Amino acid sequence: MHQSYRLISLLPSATEIIEVLGMTAYLVGRSHECDFPESVKDLPVCTAPKFCPDGTSQEIHDRVTAVLESALSVYRVDLDLLRELRPTHIITQSQCEVCAVSLADVEGAITSLMQQDPSLSPQLISLQPNFLAEVWQDIERVARALGLDPQPILQDLHQRLSACQMAVAGYPQPRVACIEWIEPLMTAGNWIPELVTLAGGIPVLAEAGKHSPWISWIDLMAAAPDILVFMPCGFDLGKTAAEVAYSFAVHPQWQELPAVRSGRVYITDGNAYFNRPGPRLVDSLEILTEIIHGDRLPHHHSSAWQSLCLDQSNVFAYTTSP
Repeated sequence: MHQSYRLISLLPSATEIIEVLGMTAYLVGRSHECDFPESVKDLPVCTAPKFCPDGTSQEIHDRVTAVLESALSVYRVDLDLLRELRPTHIITQSQCEVCAVSLADVEGAITSLMQQDPSLSPQLISLQPNFLAEVWQDIERVARALGLDPQPILQDLHQRLSACQMAVAGYPQPRVACIEWIEPLMTAGNWIPELVTLAGGIPVLAEAGKHSPWISWIDLMAAAPDILVFMPCGFDLGKTAAEVAYSFAVHPQWQELPAVRSGRVYITDGNAYFNRPGPRLVDSLEILTEIIHGDRLPHHHSSAWQSLCLDQSNVFAYTTSP
């Protein structure tokens, strides 16, 4: 039955769901952002941004805002390539028009495909998770659509989740601010507050299940987090390090925070982990547990995060995680 599947994933987290389900071999196309597992980088790319994705967080924010203010979609879909690939299933999202191609654009592309070639009628699977439970439901939804049993995968993910909970149970809970965008400031909402709670922290400035909110410096100062975790959307560890260093150089307000004064500031590979609502959110939970309660859990993800500390000149020095 699986031999006839031709899957296109227009969302990095969906590609990772397909991978954990053992169906990567049936992928025939991907989005421009799908990069895990490594093998998918050889697949045809079906989407592209309508803005330059390089630059600082402020430059990227300004470009995306300009596109949205022009009432344009942020990404384009390659209709000719979709027709060549003849997909049986297309997986996309309806959560955020800034993060990936919009549901409306994909629906329009499928309609055009079917008009041009009536033999094409791909099944559309749209994901829209806001809570962790909905991420697990999406894994189940994709599995069922492909005739698979998701329970072994879900059981393994839940066992790892429970291990983190048990490791931190009964220990003090520091206040944790997770920064999803730096210029301007945005904290991480949706599933991130749940991950912070599971990792033994108290999330501040964001609410579980709600979109990531823009905040002011006054908001951040008032929250006085004990721990700062940077996880900018789409930024890897190196790009996050550079962006944080610049922000700390031009915004002295950072140095007033308890987290900075106590040396509890961390950068992470947000692009690979926290920003993708798929199976690697459990890896993200393990990373947060290592950060918040480093002596409670073995460090399996030391390449995914770093701690920062101020030197005598109030300049940040980057250190590898313990």
